[in-house]
Parts: sequence; structure tokens; C-alpha cells
Amino acid sequence: MPDLSTGNAASQWLASAGTSFALITLAEFGDKSQLVCMTLAARHRGLPVAAGALSAFALLNLLATLFGAAVAAWLPEWLITAAVATLFAAFGISALRYQEDDEEEACPDKPGHGIFATTFLLIFLAEFGDKTQIAVAGLSSTQATTAVWCGATLALAGTSLIGIYAGRRWLKRLPLAWIHRVSGALFLLLAAFALSRLF
Repeated sequence: MPDLSTGNAASQWLASAGTSFALITLAEFGDKSQLVCMTLAARHRGLPVAAGALSAFALLNLLATLFGAAVAAWLPEWLITAAVATLFAAFGISALRYQEDDEEEACPDKPGHGIFATTFLLIFLAEFGDKTQIAVAGLSSTQATTAVWCGATLALAGTSLIGIYAGRRWLKRLPLAWIHRVSGALFLLLAAFALSRLF
């Protein structure tokens, strides 16, 4: 006779993972992390961007499921927000200052570990203590921790890969100077949005 309790546990695990996946996908679609992936992928190779984003999300979700919303309380919210705004502004200004003479520094020549670290840092700071991480923490307090982590991480991986695909497919068709202008403008908009949360 089949063990019904095992079947029920598996069904509950899948239901929790599915709920987490659906909620986080809806929350992140078109959010700043997806825009970061899109703009970085237009200027750099897609693989290190994807690896950096997925590593950041996996760690953020692990922190959220293990420690809950208390993780975000380790540092003042204004300090995290100011760091995010500063980082986005720096990348935006750097991109806007691009000159055609820099053509030899095109993205295929940039080291993958540098792109990975840049993506990881941007995503980690931008999403630390964000609504998505708090939602993951809330879900994990009432549902299976591993299910919530798997569902949320798969959702964030999916939205990031869509952003990377869009950046490589559409933004990549623009001349390199225009790619820098578009990405610079987007980063400055994200910086302004982050600053607006301080007031």
C-alpha cells in the first residue's frame, strides 16, 4: 500500500515551491534587477552576467529563508539605499562618459570574473532587504524552507535570463556608444529611484 503521508508531503512541497515561484516572478518582472541584467548583458558577455545574478539571488534567498526579515535589520535601511544609489550612479556616469576611442575595450575583451563580480555586487546591494527578500522570508516562516528557496531562486533566475536575453537580442543591435548611453541613463534612473526612497 502506498505511503499517503509521503505523497502529501511531496504535494505540499511542490505547492509551496509553485506559490513562491509565481509570487516572486510577478514581483520581479520588470523590476530593477531585471533591468540591471538587461543593460549589463548588452555591454558584456551573457554567461558571467547570468552567473553573477544567479549567485547573488541564491545567497539572498538563503539569507532570507534562514534569518527572515531580521537580515535586513542588520544595517539601517537608509545606509543600504544610499549605497545602492551611489553604485548605480557611478555605473551610470561611467557608461555616459564612454568615448568612441574606447572601442578597443569592447565587451568580449573584458575579463569574465570582473563582469561576474560587478553583476553580483549590483544585484546583491539592490535586492538586499528589498520587497522580494522580505516576501521570501515571510513565505519561509509558514512553508517549507527548501521549497520557498527553490521556487524563489528559480523565479529570479528566470526573470534574470529573460533580461539577459533581451539585452543581448535587442540592445546589442545598437551601436556601442548608444548601448553605453542607454545603460547609463537606466542606471541613473535606478539611482534616482533609490534616492527617492530616502525621502
